Amino acid sequence: RPHKPLNIEVTEASYAWSYSYAEDFVLFDYKIKNIGDRTLNDVYMGIYVDCMVCFDCFGNNGYTDDHAGFLHTYPGIYGDCEFEDTVFIAWIADDDGDPDIIHGDGKLHPCPHVSATRIVRTPATELDVSFNWWIGNGDPSLDFGPRERSEVGRRKELFRDFRTGGLGTPEGDVNKYYVLSNQEFDYNQVYTASIQPNDTLWIYPDQDLAWDYSDGYDTRYLLSFGPFDIQPGQTLPISFAYVMGENLHKVPGNRDNLLNNPDAYLANLDFSDLAKNAIWAGWIYDNPGVDTDGDEYFGEAHVCCSESTIISIDSVESDPLVIDTIWEYGKCDSFFYIGDGVPDFRGASPPPPPVLWLEPGDGYIRIRFNGTRSETEEDLFLHDVDFEGYRIYIARDEREESYSLMASWDKDDYCLYVYNDSNNTWELTGIPLTLEKLQDMYNDSTLDPLAYSRTSPYSPSNEPGVLVYFEPQDYNTSDLGLPGYIKKLYPYQPYPSSINPDSARSEELTEDGYLKYFEYEFIIDNLLPTVPYWINVTAFDFGSPESGLTSLESSKTVGAQNVYPYPKGGSRDISDYNVVVYPNPYRIDADFRGLGFEGRADTDRPDDRVRAIHFTNLPPQCTIRVFTLDGDLVKEIEHDIDSSDPNSSHDSWDMITRNAQMVVSGLYYWSVESSNGQVQVGKLAIIM
Repeated sequence: RPHKPLNIEVTEASYAWSYSYAEDFVLFDYKIKNIGDRTLNDVYMGIYVDCMVCFDCFGNNGYTDDHAGFLHTYPGIYGDCEFEDTVFIAWIADDDGDPDIIHGDGKLHPCPHVSATRIVRTPATELDVSFNWWIGNGDPSLDFGPRERSEVGRRKELFRDFRTGGLGTPEGDVNKYYVLSNQEFDYNQVYTASIQPNDTLWIYPDQDLAWDYSDGYDTRYLLSFGPFDIQPGQTLPISFAYVMGENLHKVPGNRDNLLNNPDAYLANLDFSDLAKNAIWAGWIYDNPGVDTDGDEYFGEAHVCCSESTIISIDSVESDPLVIDTIWEYGKCDSFFYIGDGVPDFRGASPPPPPVLWLEPGDGYIRIRFNGTRSETEEDLFLHDVDFEGYRIYIARDEREESYSLMASWDKDDYCLYVYNDSNNTWELTGIPLTLEKLQDMYNDSTLDPLAYSRTSPYSPSNEPGVLVYFEPQDYNTSDLGLPGYIKKLYPYQPYPSSINPDSARSEELTEDGYLKYFEYEFIIDNLLPTVPYWINVTAFDFGSPESGLTSLESSKTVGAQNVYPYPKGGSRDISDYNVVVYPNPYRIDADFRGLGFEGRADTDRPDDRVRAIHFTNLPPQCTIRVFTLDGDLVKEIEHDIDSSDPNSSHDSWDMITRNAQMVVSGLYYWSVESSNGQVQVGKLAIIM
């Protein structure tokens, strides 16, 4: 029949994060709008995934041994308690991870990982969800998928013949709508050969092929939900996460269980990384414990109680005997695991980087930074300040891999491990604690955390029977002000009366209005004044050691500043400057690029597009001109940089003339004219 458009408009936004806890999933947010003039009734939506899990999927027929399944829940540990977290993910993976297949390059490239889809938002809470998988194949006998018998299951109706000769691929709109809405929840593919002829729900698979279906094939799946109506002009949302999990296959030889013992096969699959990533995807979509819309609902929480004691045992009834036991819990804590239902699309992030200033000198750079926000802003998930320290980086170009660590400072704090004799394990508790807090907590002013270890623990005198030990959080490089270390500009400045500079006292502020308490400096010397350096200061937190979230650090490259280690001036008078031009002469055979003086980060550009002649010791506002010996103007450069900019005394010429031609060999004049009309003149030789 002719195509009948639904008259819908679909808008998609995708979200990805580079942080370690969120780098293995992508969130997709769709808005589906009815732009027609009639109501769309009984609408179903679905996510169709045809995924191949392999290194070389076609060269070694790697796409023919994938299998699919569904994971409803996964155990989650919160404190001393274990809960079943709802992950609700459809997954697909290779049957064994290809551990011993030699590829075309003569090497092994195993693929033991898993990909999955998790729905995190639907247009309504009460919907029918379906999970269907099938094997797509042009041969009808191999085109297979689980199918329910007639008039059984959640949607009791007659068996539908796809009229393709197979049980798998639904061809045509009517069949596709049927699969979207059939309310089936297919068994995991590994169970195909285990379906019995007397099964009351599932059609008995062809036994000549059932084993082949079970051990993997070219499989795809559909995760769908509905029904709902879309009125004209109405927009409905749907959000889902495409999630990856590492190292699903960890047990060698587990494939041997696939056909004969599918329960053992599934039990040997490690879904821990996939489940962790799926949970984080849900948390980022809707932050747990965050009241986004201000209605005082923060989501749902687990309550975990430990250190319980029986305080009474009474008989409530004698016939039959009923015993009532009353417990007293010494320690209870709550953990939000679901948000308030309003999307956030925000993840845990590092502290904001400090405000950064660079002051160049003759062969050195003074770095000044202020960390008011870095040290006082609360973490989104921890609901507390998790600032740990700063790191200073330097590079010769702006590429991230070029940055080298120059200095680091972090708090003197420690992770606390407590021995749990009930399960003979050491348990990490809470957030890192400073030395002062530990000494105060255990009433021991001489406590040295580094004097104790797992094999030689500390037994606090004020907590008999308790055993603990400590591990430093990060490097505990906390000696501010020593030579070669980060220095506090105002080491004796007390903590401010307010962290809002507008409310702080005047004696607590610098001349430019920043809080003195959070002011730092660091000097890098022995630098070449003729080349640029990129500098950045990052802030990092202590993560969440208890939940396994590693420390997060702000970007090395975002906010980085480049500067030449040469003094800058603020005068408009050209007589206050001695303009320097380099390299002079410029020799093409000097291989400036090979020596790292040109085009360090521009690896995709030819040599003639990265050449440069530099002018330094310039006034902030001036005009640079280059002339031939006959007085013809070759190039004019307007240099206009605010005097506060660390590069206000520097500019460069790309050796392209004002007529967009490459400059030729010769002797040239250069001139620098200041804004008040004063001029300096010099000569420049170019040997091409």
